Amino acid sequence: MNTRLFTIAITPAIAIIFGIYLSDRYDREPLKLLMLTYIFGALSAIPIIIVEELLLKLNIFSGIFDALYTAFIVAGLTEEFFKRLVVLKIPYNTKYFDEKLDGIVYGVFSAMGFATVENIVYVVYRYANNPHVGLYRGIFSVPAHAVFGITMGYYLSLAKFDPDKKRAAKNRYRSLYMPIFLHGTFNFILMAGIPQLSLLFVPYVIYIWRINQKKLSKFVYDSKSRFIDTDKEDDN
Repeated sequence: MNTRLFTIAITPAIAIIFGIYLSDRYDREPLKLLMLTYIFGALSAIPIIIVEELLLKLNIFSGIFDALYTAFIVAGLTEEFFKRLVVLKIPYNTKYFDEKLDGIVYGVFSAMGFATVENIVYVVYRYANNPHVGLYRGIFSVPAHAVFGITMGYYLSLAKFDPDKKRAAKNRYRSLYMPIFLHGTFNFILMAGIPQLSLLFVPYVIYIWRINQKKLSKFVYDSKSRFIDTDKEDDN
């Protein structure tokens, strides 16, 4: 294995999880649970590859419909389903998932686990002779997975902490279909082969990053407020 390419492949995801870990500065999650979520996020690549290969074999479309099917069903649905499943099965029902920011933290750790494996496959093995793949994926693809993880975790947290069961159910569904929509659109712009559409790629990436940065900031503020309120109660 090329050590330089391996380092290039894993660095973006490691930097992102380190950043999201530092964002959760008021009530940090246990490292063991975070690493478990990250590892199983990485292991989710196994069923994802199997399902994606099966779906590709079932593809009967061509042209623009092939791009839509591959972007939204093969990649978007499959990858977001399993990354979300990791969060639901590991941290979601533990006592440590006790504030809204936790959904985003665990969502990003799961997403970065998968993104690490995917990036190693692309950078180290599949396109090892292309010097630009690592840079492109480090700037766009890996951060995009983080954005999808933020979206998923945001709606999972809204569902978990909402006493209104009907509204909670809606947000639980949103935690799946919203990341699929964002992911599918990201891939479709690249796969469609339409020059005019490709001009929207960078603006789209900036847009989804900004709206999800607002989601993150909102829950960081909520976490801070919760921590301050707890301190005041302890003082009293």
